[in-house]
Amino acid sequence: MASPDALRGHVDAMLLSVLSDGPVHGYGAIERIRARSGGELDFPSGTVYPALKRLERRGLIEGEWEAAGRSKRVYRLTPAGERSLAEQRSEWALTASLITRVLGAARA
Repeated sequence: MASPDALRGHVDAMLLSVLSDGPVHGYGAIERIRARSGGELDFPSGTVYPALKRLERRGLIEGEWEAAGRSKRVYRLTPAGERSLAEQRSEWALTASLITRVLGAARA
């Protein structure tokens, strides 16, 4: 399982990624991350909800209250969020490649 320190700074990108699958409420985002990670990542709501608020303040997602049954706030990506996700995916690919090259290098 990945350490919390290794995940720090990547929660926002993971939330944007699961929102790219379509609108979802906060707990649904937690479930999507859990499912995508094969159960390895199980973020507490105390991590996810502040991150959703932060992404909303930055204009990367927008939320609206859904009144069906119990009231829930449903979030969706904005065009700015889609652009940010594309940039973060590209940056992650470069970073992961670099780290893999360094960590995977055999000692001579």
